[in-house]
Order: sequence, then structure tokens, then C-alpha cells
Amino acid sequence: MALATNQMMSLFVLGVILAVGLGSAASARACPQYCLDVDYVTCPFSGNEELPSRCNCCMAPKGCTLHLSDGSSIHCP
Repeated sequence: MALATNQMMSLFVLGVILAVGLGSAASARACPQYCLDVDYVTCPFSGNEELPSRCNCCMAPKGCTLHLSDGSSIHCP
């Protein structure tokens, strides 16, 4: 009887570990694997300072703006 209880406890613990692991993986953000033609980046914390370019919003801090070489810009949520 003790062996069956230990096995059930082990399965329960394994289930909890898997559930927690899968939950965190589901909330992870996927980064696109492409680069835009970004000249520079500005962020609320940088004021008017032009920061080094980043490939896309996934690689830039939240709330920043990517300034593209064609004159357009993309705000990163």
C-alpha cells in the first residue's frame, strides 16, 4: 500500500511540475526572425536621444519607437 501511495505522489508532483512548465511556456513571447531597416530607436526614457537600432519591436524595449530609413516609424507596444 505504501508503494502505491509513493507512486501516486510522484505522479502528482510530476504533473504539477509539467503544468507549471507548460504554463510559463505558453505565456512566452515569440520573436519574429526578421530585421527591419531601422535607422535609430527612441524611447520614453531616452528623451530625444537616438539609441542604436534594433531589428524589430521584439528586440526593443517596450514603449519605444523604431525610426525606419524610409522616414516612417513603428511604435512598439
